[in-house]
Parts: sequence; C-alpha cells; structure tokens
Amino acid sequence: MELTTAYVQVLFVALAAGGLVATVWLWPRLSGPSWRSVAARAGVLVADQTLLLLATAVVVNAYFGFFGSWGDLLGTDAAEAPAIMAGSAGTAAGGAGLVRVLGSTPVEVTRPKAGLPAGRLEQVTIAGARTGLSSPAYVYLPPQYFDAKYAGRRFPVVLGLTGYPGDAENLVTRLGMPALTATSILTHEIGPTVLVLMRPTVAPPRDTECVDVPGGPQAETYFASDVPRAVAAAFRVGTEAANWGVLGESAGGYCALKLTMRHPEAFSAAVSLSGYFHAPVDVTTGDLFGGNRRLRDENDLMWRLANLPAPPVSVLVASSRQGESGYQATTDFLAAVKAPMRASSLILPSGGHNFATWNRELPQALPWLAQQLHAPAQTPSRAASEKGSRRLARESPRRPRPDRHSPTHRVAKRRGLRPAGRA
Repeated sequence: MELTTAYVQVLFVALAAGGLVATVWLWPRLSGPSWRSVAARAGVLVADQTLLLLATAVVVNAYFGFFGSWGDLLGTDAAEAPAIMAGSAGTAAGGAGLVRVLGSTPVEVTRPKAGLPAGRLEQVTIAGARTGLSSPAYVYLPPQYFDAKYAGRRFPVVLGLTGYPGDAENLVTRLGMPALTATSILTHEIGPTVLVLMRPTVAPPRDTECVDVPGGPQAETYFASDVPRAVAAAFRVGTEAANWGVLGESAGGYCALKLTMRHPEAFSAAVSLSGYFHAPVDVTTGDLFGGNRRLRDENDLMWRLANLPAPPVSVLVASSRQGESGYQATTDFLAAVKAPMRASSLILPSGGHNFATWNRELPQALPWLAQQLHAPAQTPSRAASEKGSRRLARESPRRPRPDRHSPTHRVAKRRGLRPAGRA
C-alpha cells in the first residue's frame, strides 16, 4: 500500500472525518466536571487535530510527490541504485564582464583521501547579453584548472539545474555536486570537468520552465545561448556542443532534456532526475505560450519525438517504479526515442520526488554525463609555444651570410637597414 496511492489518501481523510463524527457523538458523554472528563475532552480534541494534520499531509505529499513510499518517508530506502540501462538509438519510426564573482571557497572531499586539492567553488552572477536576464550561480573549477601543466587546457562543462522554486545552493548543500565531481575526478572516474550550477527560475517568482515566453522572459535563450557564451568568456571551458551537458531534477530535469533536444548545437547530452516531458501551465507559470499552439507543441518533448527528426544527442532519464508519479511517462519517453538520439535509463525500485532519491541516483548519473562529453582541443600554453619556437629555430637551416660586396648589401647599408642574415 504505497504512500501516494488514492487508497491511502481516502483512508486518512476517512479517519479524519470519522474522528470528527466520533467527537460529536462522545462530547455529551464527556461533559462532566471531573478531571477525568476534562482530560478526555482534551484528548479527543488532540486526536482530531492529529488526524486532520495527517490527512492534510498525505494529500499534499501525494500532490507534490515529496515522499513516494513508506521506505522513502522513514529513510529505509537505502538500497543502492541499480546499473544504468544503456538503451539503443531506438527502432521506432559577450564578454568576461558578464560573469561577476562574488566569492570563492575551496571544495573539500573525504575520499579518496581528505586534504587532497579538490578545486574551488566560485559564487557568481551570470548576465545575459542577448536576453538581459541575470541569475545567481555557482561555478566549480576542478584542481587541474589551477595546475600549471593545464595552463593551456580548456575543460568540458556540466550545467546543473534545480527544480522550481529551488535555489542553486541546493545543488551544493543538498546534492553535493561539487564534492561528488571532485571525488570522481580524483579517483579518475571522470576527467577534469567544470560545473555551472543554477536555478531555472530566472524571473522569480514566476516559473518560466525554460521557455521563451512571448512578451516575457526569454529563459530558453538565456540558458541555451547567454550562459554558455558568458561562461566561455570568463573561464577556460569548451565552446562546442560536445563539451557541454545539462543535468537537472524535477523542473530542472525537464529543462535539461528540452534544452538538449531543442539545441543540439549547444548541448550534446542531458540527465533528467524525476523530470517531466511537457511544461505545465498553472498559477506559478501563467500563460507560457501566449495561446500559441505551435509553441506549446514544440516545448512538448513527446510531441517532438513523434513529429520532428530526432536530434543527435544522448540522454539519461531516472525514475522509480514505485513512488514516482512520472514513471509511466518516463517509460513512454524511452520507447519513443529513435535514432540518431540515444537514451539510457536509471530506474530505482522505489523512491520519490525528493533529494533523498536524487542523492541515490546522482553518483551514477553525474559520472555518466561527464563521460559523454569530450574535452576541448588543447590550446598550447605560452611557455610551450616559446619552447616550440626555440626548437624550430634550432632545427631550421641557417641562411647563408650575404656577400658584403654584392649590390644588395651596399644598398641596404646606405639606407640604414640591417642586412638579412645578421643577428
């Protein structure tokens, strides 16, 4: 009997209603002046309030999906995530001034050995040259970023997105993405990778769902164009789609999939943790599409798979068989993927729409995404360039010394020029 089923909700609501009926029936019998009667009346009132609060909590939890199962609620869902199921391609028909650094702190890890250099976390704001939007963010720079041996190296990037109305700090404190990335780098599970951690809410409190809203915030353009360009101008990161991936949870998961599917020129891979596949329209979003059916369809990922050519990208979707309301939609999405798009899955036996579940999925999902990305071509450092120039100079054949009595030499001397071949 799962926590989010309609049966459980009806049961708790019925218990709360039954408690009220029982109170009406018992109250006249508990009206005596004795201390026992007073204590009984107080106990009945406390029981009514408790049942009402429990019923409300169960209904609200089912609506928002905070806890998907009893094990998730009680913290007993401790089993490790299964292996990622790799799917086939499917068989169905600006400038650096745009990034402002507010602070910087070292990243600490506990394994493989505490005290190893693990990189730094920069607290920044990222302004959009095209959209005029600006949003707070965190940028994780791996230890190699500060190593002289990597002075000419640019790095691949993972753009991490929270859900709505989450804060980018949740990706640091509750999901621990910088520490997990640092550990994966130090254990050589992945190569040096930069993280850009943000919230998709670029016009708070409105939930824009990474949509270019007609007459409103151009959230999609901000994440697909402004953010990569601003970050590439401020940090040594790649600029090709093969260098960039997106990971998100809940609304951030929808954004991750959509940004990658709609902009394969900007991103090559995505991870969606408990994400959905079309943008909701409710009191938090307002009218996202301005009544434009075409725009609504183009932001519906299932519609795109059914009606448009599949993009050449790789995606990973994560869900839970029990406790996750979007599990069936996730399986439908996987079945609809066709070449050249590739989809993999990470399915837990049980879980929920919460950080506890995402923390179980992330140790596999984040390395998977980093492994899909390609390190940018290395740019030779200044020292390496100078060393190469000296080597070429040594290997180049010497020019013959000019004849001092030649006409060319005599003309050069009269004009005050240094004759060719002289040091």
